[in-house]
Amino acid sequence: MREISKTTNTHASAGPLLGGLTRPVLVSAVFFMAVTGIAYPLATTGVATLFFPAQSRGSIVTADGKDVGSRVIGQYFTRPDYFHGRPSTTSGTDPNDPSKTVDQPYNAAASGASNQGAISKKLIEAVTERTAAYREENGLAANAPVPIDAVTASGSGLDPHISLANARLQVARVAKARGLSPDKVMELVDQNTSGRQLGVLGDPRINVLELNLALDAAAPARPAAQ
Repeated sequence: MREISKTTNTHASAGPLLGGLTRPVLVSAVFFMAVTGIAYPLATTGVATLFFPAQSRGSIVTADGKDVGSRVIGQYFTRPDYFHGRPSTTSGTDPNDPSKTVDQPYNAAASGASNQGAISKKLIEAVTERTAAYREENGLAANAPVPIDAVTASGSGLDPHISLANARLQVARVAKARGLSPDKVMELVDQNTSGRQLGVLGDPRINVLELNLALDAAAPARPAAQ
């Protein structure tokens, strides 16, 4: 009887203890939910909107009053009258079979790289194919050097920039397709070249979308190129 009494008393004392913890636990949960889930996101959004309005809205680029893209997300240009961006290895859902994926370059909903190492056979084959295609479409010699960013994808697969060397090798093709002189196209390239960050970081680069928009403003694309 004594043992039974002791057990009963222990359970009885546990009830008030748990009951006493319920209130502070619930209060803490609600407090941190309000701070981290509501107050903090609202504060950071407000500060970003106030001091960085363009960036906080996605760095949207407009043309003729319409949103045409973002300065920080590349687009897949393939026509000869436009400058082409870096290769992109992003993928997406196959529209014909939702259980499978297919290549979807510059798919912002699936940012990522191929994760293939420098000695990967698939990567070497892909770079070899891209190099040959790049030389052919830009009228280069079979042994002409090709910029690395022209044949390799970025880590995100969404890089909106290309190198100055890459852009210069595309000038002749774009000029011919647009009916412009190479000097005029090169002038647009120079005007849309951004320097090193803080003067020392990285290399000069060109935002492909902004350069192509400048091309459209200088000389609308020919119907035959569409």
